[in-house]
Amino acid sequence: MNATRPTAVSPDALSSPSDTSLSTRLLGAATAFALGAFFVWGAGFAGAETLHDTAHDARHAMGLPCH
Repeated sequence: MNATRPTAVSPDALSSPSDTSLSTRLLGAATAFALGAFFVWGAGFAGAETLHDTAHDARHAMGLPCH
């Protein structure tokens, strides 16, 4: 019987953060900032009823009881 052993992944096969180009990192940072600003702005200016309805719909979507 010939058992196979799991092989380790070579460190050279994994990419490190320093391998990512500056433009890719800046694009990711800008996207995260824009999405975060959108959520903070949206929650800040939304009415209480809108926030409640959104949370209520999200609970239904996850299959959680709400009432």
